Amino acid sequence: MKIIGISAWYHDSAAALVDDGSIIAAAQEERFTRKKHDAAFPAHALAFCLDYAGCTLDDVDFVVFYDKPFLKFERIVETYLAMVPHGFESFRRSMPLWLKEKLFQKRLLAEELGKFDGRFDAARQLLFTEHHQSHAASAFYASPFTEAAILTMDGVGEWATTSAGTGRDNHIVIEKEIHFPHSLGLLYSAFTYFAGFRVNSGEYKLMGLAPFGEPVYADCIRDHLIDIRDDGSFHLDMDYFNYCTGLTMTNDRFNDLFDGPPRQPETPITQREMDLAASVQQVTEDVVLKLARDLRQTTACGNLCLAGGVALNCVANGKLVREGIFDRVWIQPAAGDAGGAVGAALTAYHHFLGQPRTYGADDNMNGSLLGPDYAQSDIEQRLSALGAEYEVTDDDQLIQFTASALAEGQATGWFQGRMEFGPRALGNRSILADPRQGEMQKKLNLKIKFRESFRPFAPSILREHVADWFDLDVDSPYMLLVADVSQPHRRKPDANDKHATGLAALDIVRSDIPAVTHVDYSARVQTVDACINPRYHRLISAFHDITGVPMLVNTSFNIRGEPIVCTPEDAYRCFMGTDLDLLVIGNCILRKGEQKPGLLRDYRGVMPSD
Repeated sequence: MKIIGISAWYHDSAAALVDDGSIIAAAQEERFTRKKHDAAFPAHALAFCLDYAGCTLDDVDFVVFYDKPFLKFERIVETYLAMVPHGFESFRRSMPLWLKEKLFQKRLLAEELGKFDGRFDAARQLLFTEHHQSHAASAFYASPFTEAAILTMDGVGEWATTSAGTGRDNHIVIEKEIHFPHSLGLLYSAFTYFAGFRVNSGEYKLMGLAPFGEPVYADCIRDHLIDIRDDGSFHLDMDYFNYCTGLTMTNDRFNDLFDGPPRQPETPITQREMDLAASVQQVTEDVVLKLARDLRQTTACGNLCLAGGVALNCVANGKLVREGIFDRVWIQPAAGDAGGAVGAALTAYHHFLGQPRTYGADDNMNGSLLGPDYAQSDIEQRLSALGAEYEVTDDDQLIQFTASALAEGQATGWFQGRMEFGPRALGNRSILADPRQGEMQKKLNLKIKFRESFRPFAPSILREHVADWFDLDVDSPYMLLVADVSQPHRRKPDANDKHATGLAALDIVRSDIPAVTHVDYSARVQTVDACINPRYHRLISAFHDITGVPMLVNTSFNIRGEPIVCTPEDAYRCFMGTDLDLLVIGNCILRKGEQKPGLLRDYRGVMPSD
């Protein structure tokens, strides 16, 4: 039985195909259109899923949309009515779009799907799930657990912003919900906006900025913005927010609490923004831990599954794991709205249709390597058409050459196998580098990614060595847990470094792996397993043999404002527009110095904002 899941029309549209309960393919639309967070109907992603499965839409039993538009419309109208006359301008702007498109999404879906196959019968084949039901299903049904507590947290779905429940075998029960406008995700997004970053995109920047500050505003947040109860439930004071009916996230009363108006985008980051980031991060962690403790007590489950945008807060996730509230924690790698496509399809198969689950030692996400791949002959043909200069080598030589180049300090674009699903590059569409080189962090940020200097990078480490280097000894294949560098690998700052504050603290060498060590000695760890990604494991092992360090710097293969690369052409363009030294695609090796000068690109001044 084949089922397609669709998320669309809000942000991060995606499509996924499930066949007899197995996730066969999944991809975000942005990777094909090159529009970051593309919200359009995922026509390209759907076409990929069908092509990869070797079927047409006529072979698909059901198509499932990841939320219920009428419930969402009900929430929006009720919110405006409750706050009349405030918010008329926002209401006036949004209603034409809702009345023209979003309210009639069943018809729109039928029209779009009809373009793939005119015989598609929406009345029989088109299903809808609730937003948080999709999130919960993406977490539990894709997990390795037969039984687990489930916690989903995001901005808002239809009404729910936080939901808690249990999963057992093929059935999920949502037992508690917190409803809009009270939202942990929107609280975090409000501070993202206030710090000058883009909502639904810059939250991870706020998280990365937090270690530079002190939580001096945390008590103010608790006293004025959020009432947190012992069980983790919470209530926001909406007198300080504008997102219900306005065109901004916060208002003048919020400004008065936090020493002035929001930071304007692209202006210098001050200590205030660092302290705000540290403060809301601490409050977020407090809520997550209280919710988790209550869920463990009320469900008696030893396992926990997480999804929703807040589940991408890997700092909070790391603290949750260290607290030991649950025996095991599994986090959906595509925890945001894109993952709702997977959850919608799995909901239909297991929950609506009652089909049983199958279990193995690992989860059902296949390492989140669910996107397109390219045959070697296809790669060579595409590179030749671009005018690229390359050489082809066998697997052994490729691994040894790339490991040696990395050990010599060459920043390398690494393009292998199937593209990752979700926001993280996990070793198939990655930029790799040597973690021992302190200057590498700035080089990658400023000359390759063209982004803010404070942004940290993740280590990809062999699973069998993670406990030797970090205060962590669990699987973290999806780069969703933050842990501290272990004491034997830390370095004490010298006398001059001790007084460095703010972004100046970036220059301090804190460990034997400075390129992946954040200012608080933490790192966002990805463990690499030989069974899940054997080629990437081989590369890190070869680097380990050369250097004695069993890890590489891993960041997504893209520049600021662009999605992760999807095709060999995307990878070559990024290679030629940045200071990358080397590009390895399949078994092709491309050296920057050997490329035609006329093919070089200059991204500066034309990059989209992120």
